[in-house]
Amino acid sequence: MTASRHILAIDQGTTSSRSLVFAPDLTVVASASEELPQHYPAAGQVEQEAGDIWRTALATARAALKAAGLHGRDIAALGIANQRETTLIWDRRTGVPIHRAIVWQDRRAAPLCSRLEAGGHGPMVRARTGLVLDAYFSAPKIAWLLENVPGARRRAHDGDLAFGTVDSWLVWQLTGGRVHVTDATNAARTLLFDIHRGDWDDDLLALFGIPRALMPAVKDSAAEFGLTDPALFGAPVPIRGIAGDQQAAMVGQACFGPGMVKATYGTGCFALLHTGGHVVRSQHRLLSTVALQLGGQRTYALEGAIFVAGAAVQWLRDGLGLIASAAETGALAAAADPAQEVILVPAFVGLPAPHWNPDVRGALFGLTRGTGRAEIARAALESVCFQTADLMEAMRADWAHEGGAETILRVDGGMSASDFTMQRLADFLDAPVDRPTQMETTVLGAAYLAGLQAGLLPDPAGFAQAWRRERRFVPEMAAGERHRRLAGWRAAVGRLVHTP
Repeated sequence: MTASRHILAIDQGTTSSRSLVFAPDLTVVASASEELPQHYPAAGQVEQEAGDIWRTALATARAALKAAGLHGRDIAALGIANQRETTLIWDRRTGVPIHRAIVWQDRRAAPLCSRLEAGGHGPMVRARTGLVLDAYFSAPKIAWLLENVPGARRRAHDGDLAFGTVDSWLVWQLTGGRVHVTDATNAARTLLFDIHRGDWDDDLLALFGIPRALMPAVKDSAAEFGLTDPALFGAPVPIRGIAGDQQAAMVGQACFGPGMVKATYGTGCFALLHTGGHVVRSQHRLLSTVALQLGGQRTYALEGAIFVAGAAVQWLRDGLGLIASAAETGALAAAADPAQEVILVPAFVGLPAPHWNPDVRGALFGLTRGTGRAEIARAALESVCFQTADLMEAMRADWAHEGGAETILRVDGGMSASDFTMQRLADFLDAPVDRPTQMETTVLGAAYLAGLQAGLLPDPAGFAQAWRRERRFVPEMAAGERHRRLAGWRAAVGRLVHTP
């Protein structure tokens, strides 16, 4: 083994950029991270500076290499995992963005989606993309930019502009503007990609008024995406793996087989159930999406999204000032009065699957004069578990309809480190929850894809054999209490969903 067999992986997330250097056996050699500033120009709007995305990704990659004592010439492959759906458009000649990046959480394009849905376009969109007409995805954001940035539509039609999700933006920057590309997992999150044919769809592009000239080329998740500019790391580094963060985590959790489920708890939570080479059409408003594309062959997943998971804990800290750090929350929740069943519905930006209601807003139920920090902290953590229970119930129903069997849930992401939260999750799911020894599953997935393309790592079956469990959480809550608590949660959600 030589130093040239190391892998560099960038995890460009919603609230931070992180980079890790992996040895040939995928042990972590060094890492670096940096927070990513967020901007909230108006209610329901979330933006990031494209320059900050690039700056933090590059800075952490360089810092990780320095900490590892390595240089660009020592890296055999670079992998990228990225926040999905976040939308950027930039000038192909200058590389200058026409607007801040519009983040996946942003709701400004919801009126457009409502008009298209009312116009009867929803069934066609869902049939081809596996998604629902919602401002969460990239196409409505692109349409908003073309409509609201002066001259953008003309420049787009003239071929002067480039659209990309965050992976495309990073590859463009890393290659000095030579490569405009994405992978199938990110393309599948735009509302513009036919997941059956594996290509941009002309009818969908026309529906949103988006010229094909704006779009990147689509490749496998493990492929040759280009060489980095030699000036960045002292030598050109081949970019060989790209996946949206949730699909990257699915890879990192070795969920390659049909029926395997992973849930990643970051700012939001995203649960994916692998459905193999078959697109499952959900009967419960879940999404069908690309799990991975290797060797030109796509596999698929059912996905459910929770927009507010770790963000609920951030709200406790930054919005309410109830805690100084996220680490306090578990102990605080464990000390809460069990007689007070406070329920938080954290619909700060609407409710995603299985409700897909952008107009609902959050609420606290069950407050008494005795309610304090501990009870609200517990409600925030339990809200994530309740939402996961709704997703898993929908997934189980869709998968059972396809003849699938039950599986154990594999978890990762920041909140999965909370024993209190994971135990509550097992209780409300009435099913085991497995936490892996390697918690860096998202960036691990990106590293694996890059290493696979470089010929350094085994095929998916071989990689799966190396997965290890750190702890299994098993249900402890009595059935009666579980049913009562879930009924209370669903009644609270129902009040908000059905309020005029």
